[in-house]
Amino acid sequence: MEKRYIPSPADLSGVELPGSLGELTEQIAENVHEVWAKGRMDEGWRYGEKRDDAGKLHPCLVPYSMLPESEKEYDRNTAINTLKLVVKLGYRITREK
Repeated sequence: MEKRYIPSPADLSGVELPGSLGELTEQIAENVHEVWAKGRMDEGWRYGEKRDDAGKLHPCLVPYSMLPESEKEYDRNTAINTLKLVVKLGYRITREK
């Protein structure tokens, strides 16, 4: 019998993040992109105007600031969901001054 994987992420619909985490969200989103880009480059990928899996070319291998807004939004969603999970698990996010 084949086992089927059914993803079941935590329900974060009721978790509200304070507006003060906006800057942190963007910093995490940028780092998510940097980690992804480094991983790709370590695998031999390089920048290309059009994605080419066989040639290992990808148009998003640019600094975060140069990404299209749609790609930034993807990374922001990862950051937001990570922060929401941290809060849901009972942790507090504070900034030392």
